[in-house]
Amino acid sequence: MSPRSAAVRVGVLAPMVIELQPVVARLGMEGDGSLYRGLTGDGVEVIAMLTNIGMANGASAATRMLDHDVDHVMVVGIAGGVDQNVLSIGDVVVPEAVVRRGASGSFRPAFLGAIAPKGTLSCGDDLITDPAVLARMGAQGVIAVDMETAAVAEVCHAADVPWSVFRGISDFAGEGLISDELFALTQRDGSADPDDVAKYLEEHPDQLPVLKRLAHDTQRATEAAAAAAVEACAALVT
Repeated sequence: MSPRSAAVRVGVLAPMVIELQPVVARLGMEGDGSLYRGLTGDGVEVIAMLTNIGMANGASAATRMLDHDVDHVMVVGIAGGVDQNVLSIGDVVVPEAVVRRGASGSFRPAFLGAIAPKGTLSCGDDLITDPAVLARMGAQGVIAVDMETAAVAEVCHAADVPWSVFRGISDFAGEGLISDELFALTQRDGSADPDDVAKYLEEHPDQLPVLKRLAHDTQRATEAAAAAAVEACAALVT
């Protein structure tokens, strides 16, 4: 691991470029597109890293982040809401527990900032859209889903490094806005090939309003998650 500095050092992991950039912009960070460095107004040193989508990528990025000798890891980005009666678009989820779908046990984040923790965040590589499945998950206390956090939690737990989660709600899984076909257009870093998108819209012109809505709501959610994470860094200053 690298030599320690005097400052508190936080590692921020964001799966997609659109999730990473609001953190970078808020802190005026400098980097190469995948790794950035900066300071909060409270003097907390922040290293922000792009993980790419998926559980394996989340675990790999968390392992690399720990090589930077961070005091705390934050997962920042978007999530799909499970129950519209519990959450709204743009709300930031700070879960009480994080689980990997199909595995036993759960992980408990460290709680920082002003957002009260609630519910369970369920994580896995599969795209959950079945209303019946989502209803069962909701009955078990799951309020949102994502594709990386539990993998990061496993790595941090094994290394005894505290971690937190700030996920903005960008859509609701049960609405079916993100289909398997649409998700297949998404590259590892969350971007999409313009030619592929153009072809998709040519074949599905009715989906243009959906894509516009997703883009708007995703930006709202990423900005909210980034703001919550940056503000929470102040709690690490003693």
